[in-house]
Amino acid sequence: MDIQVIILAAGKGSRMKSKLPKVLHKLAGKPLVQHVIDNCRSMGAQHCHLVVGHGGDRVRQTVVGEKIELSFVEQTEQLGTGHAVKMALDGLIDDTPTLILYGDVPLTHHDTLSQLIDIQREDPRGIALMTCLLDDPTGYGRITRDSQNQVTGIVEHKDASPEQLNINEVNTGIMCCNSTQLKQWIGQLNNNNAQGEYYLTDIIAMAVADGQQVTTAQPLALFEVEGINTLAQLAELERVWQIEMAKQLMAGGVTFMDPTRFDLRGTLSCESDIVIDINCVIEGRVVIKEGAQIGPNVYLKDCTIGENVVIKPNTVIEGAIVDNDCSVGPFARLREGTHLHNDSHIGNFVELKKSVIGEGTKAGHLAYLGNSEIGKRVNVGAGTITCNYDGANKHLTEIGDDAFIGSDSQLVAPVKIGNNVTVGAGTTVTGDVDDDMLCISRVKQKHIEGWKRPTKKK
Repeated sequence: MDIQVIILAAGKGSRMKSKLPKVLHKLAGKPLVQHVIDNCRSMGAQHCHLVVGHGGDRVRQTVVGEKIELSFVEQTEQLGTGHAVKMALDGLIDDTPTLILYGDVPLTHHDTLSQLIDIQREDPRGIALMTCLLDDPTGYGRITRDSQNQVTGIVEHKDASPEQLNINEVNTGIMCCNSTQLKQWIGQLNNNNAQGEYYLTDIIAMAVADGQQVTTAQPLALFEVEGINTLAQLAELERVWQIEMAKQLMAGGVTFMDPTRFDLRGTLSCESDIVIDINCVIEGRVVIKEGAQIGPNVYLKDCTIGENVVIKPNTVIEGAIVDNDCSVGPFARLREGTHLHNDSHIGNFVELKKSVIGEGTKAGHLAYLGNSEIGKRVNVGAGTITCNYDGANKHLTEIGDDAFIGSDSQLVAPVKIGNNVTVGAGTTVTGDVDDDMLCISRVKQKHIEGWKRPTKKK
């Protein structure tokens, strides 16, 4: 889409009571301004000009412009929205639609922005302005109209007359106009107002005076135009967004035990007949397939959960693949590089990293399996660990099909245990074991007669 975007992201956000620049506070696990950038990319914009100020270096280091070019200009003095836009004018291509957005208004949908751009394209010399209707418009600039209901200007709350304060159509600040005219109007701004600032909103009256029409549009939902000024507002908008995400997932066949206790901080692709219990957190890119059940207090990040999988309470899965009909948990942890094949079972307090678990294999209790390749139908007893790290390098443990690893065994890698091997409980395996063998290493048991326990000295 042939569109330029200016994002105003220079505000300090003093009411946030934080050293972090306001636009870098996170909503749904992503900085506020990154939401704005991503929405621009979604609607096809190719270039964003970010006006930064307080913490500008941190903003530059944090934001990412995937498939969209970012440029930064600095507003060293906070002299109003009109002054902020002026900082970006030199980078604009003439006679091009320019969309003005705000780094602390994160959730404007790309469809809403596309609607505004379409309006501006129909009247290339006019302004497309996003407004909304509020029951309580206190603090917002009011939209003034003439007897033909045409927009004549915007009056800021502090400058409004008692009659104008009764208007409930307010300015969101989001607008789209021709870049050449924008430069002309910004050059005519003055700061003769109660705040002593250069108001971007004053260009509306200038456009009307030049005979250009101002056409308004409404967002699909009010939360799309809500800005963040306090941590309380951030928390409120977080809940609004999370419930909105839950509604979309429920429309696709996901059952939530309580949609108000769910957090999506990435992208979640779900099939039908999935049940998600309370307090689950989803980060990164997660896929959950048909019939899966996700228990309470589960954390999923960058993973795939197969069909009919049961994830039991308090389980953590990061960077792993869980195939069909598996069960995991409770209190299990699957780390990056782990792959559970069909019908495998990982129980409570079992941790896996960079391990492939074969079909039908079970590790039910209190085990650590790292850098391992385990075959089919293996039973891993409680307390088993793969000793994969020698203090400098990681080494591989291989276990063949149908092996039985007794409880409290230590498998010192690199080591290869063959098919149908039995490792006796309490064994330390330091060398390869051939197929069909019993491997056992224990100190001979002793019984000492007449043994008396020590007693405390008086």
